[in-house]
Amino acid sequence: MNGAGGTSGGIGQFFIGLIMMCGGFYMLLNAIKITSSFGMGNSLYHVSNFGGLNVTSGMIMIPFIFGVGIMFYNYKNILGWVLTFGSLVALVFGVISSIQFRFTHMSAFDLIVILVLSVGGLGLFLRSFRAIEQRYPDKAK
Repeated sequence: MNGAGGTSGGIGQFFIGLIMMCGGFYMLLNAIKITSSFGMGNSLYHVSNFGGLNVTSGMIMIPFIFGVGIMFYNYKNILGWVLTFGSLVALVFGVISSIQFRFTHMSAFDLIVILVLSVGGLGLFLRSFRAIEQRYPDKAK
């Protein structure tokens, strides 16, 4: 009978590693708090090295509006496509770049448990995909 991944690995190692990994990553993601500084009037980008260039969420919509207008007038015009999708990419990038990740207050024991469960479970999970003959060549006979 084949185990995990069609090898003679271990089904028990597979499920134990999967449970450990899911529990550890759940605890890790549960310990992260996400805040955003993006909002009405806040700057999307602030590049002070280039003369204080400040692109806000309202300003990024100007090329988007022109791009949509050009696309509706002539859908073959490449400038309309570039303006529309370029401004959408800039808007998404600006929102993502304004996100801040912070860890909640936890003890060293909590962090060690999270890391052991996550990384240990991942290692056990991946080891289950290797054939037993590859791990222990002398026991294969």
